[in-house]
Amino acid sequence: MFTGSMVALVTPLDEVGEVDYASLKSLVEYHIAAGTDAIVAVGTTGESATLTVEEHVKVVLKTVDFAQGRIPIIAGTGANATHEAITFSKLFSGTGVAACLTVTPYYNKPTQEGLYQHFKAISEATDLPQILYNVPGRTSVDMLPETVARLSKLDNIIGIKDATGDLSRVEKTRELCGKDFLQFSGDDATGLEFVARGGHGVISVTANIAAPDMATMFQLALKGDLDEAKAIDAKLMPLHKHLFVESNPIPVKWAAQQLGLIQHGTLRLPLTPLSKEAEPVVLQALKDAKLLPSLATA
Repeated sequence: MFTGSMVALVTPLDEVGEVDYASLKSLVEYHIAAGTDAIVAVGTTGESATLTVEEHVKVVLKTVDFAQGRIPIIAGTGANATHEAITFSKLFSGTGVAACLTVTPYYNKPTQEGLYQHFKAISEATDLPQILYNVPGRTSVDMLPETVARLSKLDNIIGIKDATGDLSRVEKTRELCGKDFLQFSGDDATGLEFVARGGHGVISVTANIAAPDMATMFQLALKGDLDEAKAIDAKLMPLHKHLFVESNPIPVKWAAQQLGLIQHGTLRLPLTPLSKEAEPVVLQALKDAKLLPSLATA
């Protein structure tokens, strides 16, 4: 069962925008050493929308290869076309991928019945465990707990990443789906409270650059040591907030480059580099989180 601090991993790109596999390998080693509980490769933070299908598959498989079984790898397989999401899920079958994370279809705004049929079709096409991903702020569609409950009855749909920030959904989803249905926060700023209410962990942007603190915080939280966990969370709160000062993953890739975790903060258009106005905001957040000493050794 997946629990704890899981990272929504950035996809490092070189100065001309090609995938930087050397930096990817370094990131995997960083997370293993830090105690991260799982890696999500090529989720939306990994710029899945702008990688080609070939790149998408290669990055996931390289991540599995680099991990060598030391940490579970969850593949991002979401798409707004059901057939495309099914294709990704099938491509990762038997590759060592531990599960798939599948975002709700974006732009086309399906009904609740459309969401159910979309995820049901994916579930029936693969034996890989499926984690639903609800992030209405990015997709313009909100998968309601009642729809999640219907989907939870399908054998290989094992959990949900909830990035609504609505903490009342933890109890509602548990009531409708049962305590064994996994619930992960997709909102770093409320992630600790999410777990305190009964969630199983977080799939985090902050963990890209503060992996040791995030791993420790959620280990403490899952043991019930909330006071210690809250002290870490307070230190990281500027990151939780200001890593979204511009569209994710713009700020976190800039921060990861500043910390020497990746060689370049390159993004694929239509995303552009962090603005000069936002750089001091993210830099101050790094200072507040006491990550700045890493700059001297990067």
